Amino acid sequence: MGSLTNKPRILGPHHNSHCTRTHQIGALALVAATFFLTRLFDQSSLNSCHSSAVGSQDLLRFTGTVGSVSWPHRGYGPQLSLKIYVYDEREIDGLRPLLYGRDGKISADACVKGQWGTQVKIHRMLLQSRFRTRKKEEADLFFVPTYVKCVRMMGGLSDKEINQTYVKVLSQMPYFRLSGGRNHIFVFPSGAGASLFRSWATYLNRSIILTPEGDRTDKRDTSAFNTWKDIIIPGNVDDGMTTHGDTLVQPLPLSKRKYLANFLGRAQGKIGRLQLVELAKQYPDKLESPDLKFSGPDKLGRRQYFEHLCNAKFCLAPRGESSWTLRFYESFFVECVPVIISDYTELPFQNVIDYTQISIKWPWNRIGPELLEYLESIPDKDIERMIAYGRQVRCLWVYAPESEPCSAFNGIMWELQRKVRQFHQSPETFWLHNGSVVNRNLEEFSHWKPPLPLP
Repeated sequence: MGSLTNKPRILGPHHNSHCTRTHQIGALALVAATFFLTRLFDQSSLNSCHSSAVGSQDLLRFTGTVGSVSWPHRGYGPQLSLKIYVYDEREIDGLRPLLYGRDGKISADACVKGQWGTQVKIHRMLLQSRFRTRKKEEADLFFVPTYVKCVRMMGGLSDKEINQTYVKVLSQMPYFRLSGGRNHIFVFPSGAGASLFRSWATYLNRSIILTPEGDRTDKRDTSAFNTWKDIIIPGNVDDGMTTHGDTLVQPLPLSKRKYLANFLGRAQGKIGRLQLVELAKQYPDKLESPDLKFSGPDKLGRRQYFEHLCNAKFCLAPRGESSWTLRFYESFFVECVPVIISDYTELPFQNVIDYTQISIKWPWNRIGPELLEYLESIPDKDIERMIAYGRQVRCLWVYAPESEPCSAFNGIMWELQRKVRQFHQSPETFWLHNGSVVNRNLEEFSHWKPPLPLP
């Protein structure tokens, strides 16, 4: 039987020729039709993917008055669903000095202004947020409010006091130890990042850090930013430029802008910035780089600063002490195209923004006349296109309440949602057969008493 079933079937010559020819013609026609329909379908799918109105199964759309952006469902869920516990300044000994200084004389209103105001704005918005819970046991995440950058700049605490106070605060948080800090959120809004807390590498190496700084500063060997757990947030642009309606300064038509590019900032002794200052001296009709005064009678006012900024087609944003610069975000509100000159910069919300459409990134080591030649070669229609795209997404730089469908706050909430975990562990937590979590002394979590030993 085996030899019969394996024996090939033999057909007559006339039958074979007629059947094969007919089948070949039919097969070729089927292949051609399939190829045509497949290409047609693929092209339709490609167009729909590149369209701003992508299908609701893939993207979640939220629209603001100045444009719209879409947040991907994948990895985020179909809607925002978070429960965040915000520590109260009175429940933990030491938290108030991190907010108002050792004497309690620094006000939140003083800290909300300027480049680092995000530390206050995020705190205030969370206190009013629908995502806030007052029950620790049901929280997905825990927010630790501090205004430590402002406090340090205003002399409220020394570096040593900041370090000691942070450790004291963390030792009073049982939920911090329970997760090893993995579900705790800290805001460090300056170029120094978490390095303001000198012992961050010991205590905050698992925590979620919100910062505009994605690179080490020039004075440190390591970065506190980790792309796996931390979130890049936008810098704090002056409220007078981000409000709807009348702003401090209105953008100028390209034809009325005096300069090709500008650099508004202190040189800070940085090679790249010094090169830009020298370049402006060589080409004063193309590149503006005024000697800015930040104090005294010649100090540039808010309005004057933005009037300078809006008078060029391109706003140069080189790195300074660290890789990020506020000018990158400010440029979108005067509607000049930002030119990033910072090789290691990290940018916020990269899952919804294609930065090649709204900005230019230029190598740090190629600052010179060729940069101006390149910028001069870009047609105005391309500049207008980039400005128009930037106008659609700049709402993500605005720290507006969550009632605004497109805002930095809501963008941060979407990013935080990806950080939520069902399960947490740390080197100091253990669990038993009945699901109870215990410490090294086999004490159940409900019996843990501060201060708690930290790693």
